[in-house]
Amino acid sequence: MKNTALVVIDLQNDITKNYKKIIGQVNEAIDWAAANEMHIVYIKHYNLSEKTRTFKPGTKGAELVPELKVVTDHVFEKSKANALTSEAFAGFVEKNKIAEFYITGADATGCVKSTSYNLAKAGYKVHVISDCVTSYDLKKLDEMYMYYADKGCDVKKLADYTDAENTI
Repeated sequence: MKNTALVVIDLQNDITKNYKKIIGQVNEAIDWAAANEMHIVYIKHYNLSEKTRTFKPGTKGAELVPELKVVTDHVFEKSKANALTSEAFAGFVEKNKIAEFYITGADATGCVKSTSYNLAKAGYKVHVISDCVTSYDLKKLDEMYMYYADKGCDVKKLADYTDAENTI
């Protein structure tokens, strides 16, 4: 395995219905990552607050969406927006010496934003695959792509990464 990972963030049943607009692209990204011997990681968000009804551990809403290709058992749980707050995920990154991340998932204004920002801030190379990211508010996507780029992330469509000359 290379020191590169594709990270699929919060594509769970309780997420916005807008995930259906990207699920085909995310599954293509998973195939691409597997073909390029990347680590493939799935992040699940759990709401631990009693006041929330979504993303509750042990519920159907907290499960990964059924259309998602799950090709590894690298599934990590978090209860905060930043995936690095998951000790298990952070340990996996360290153990496997992962230095470069390709980010997909939801929500562009929440967990994708926080994870991408914090990975870049920690010195990792971060790529946000723009057509593999969604949001509750689709009007915010362009603003978020600019935010990611401003924070040091590479932001491109999947085809820009999968073209033969760009294959890792």
